[in-house]
Amino acid sequence: MFDIGAAELLVIIIVAVLVIGPKDMPRAMRTAGRWIGKVRKVSSHFRTGVDAMVREAELEDMEAKWKAQNEAIMKSSAAQSEAAAGEPVMTGPPPKVAEPDSVPAQTSAETAKSVKDVAVSAPALPKSAGSAPPASPPVSGPAPQSPKSSE
Repeated sequence: MFDIGAAELLVIIIVAVLVIGPKDMPRAMRTAGRWIGKVRKVSSHFRTGVDAMVREAELEDMEAKWKAQNEAIMKSSAAQSEAAAGEPVMTGPPPKVAEPDSVPAQTSAETAKSVKDVAVSAPALPKSAGSAPPASPPVSGPAPQSPKSSE
């Protein structure tokens, strides 16, 4: 970046020692080192940002090129398929159908009718002569307790 040779560097050091003095030279070198580090960090960050922007621009160009090539391939493939089949061939996703915003809820009468239709269409089970009577439905709540007997 700065083309500084050995002779120029020697002149800079001699002038710095004369101007700053040998006593304050370590502190001045430390300060200069910190400033150089900050400049390098900022320039590195700037360079990284520029490189990222260049990569994104190249990627967008490549994506556009790939999309154009893909469309050309799909068109030629569709034309060949149509020629072989003798009828139009759909390439790509089917067209989107507008969906209703909300599905209307069934009313209780419609629900009862659909339940009745299912019950009517269910096959009847044959009854056997020696079958046990149907079990009573379970009772919810606390279990009955037996009376305590006194001794």
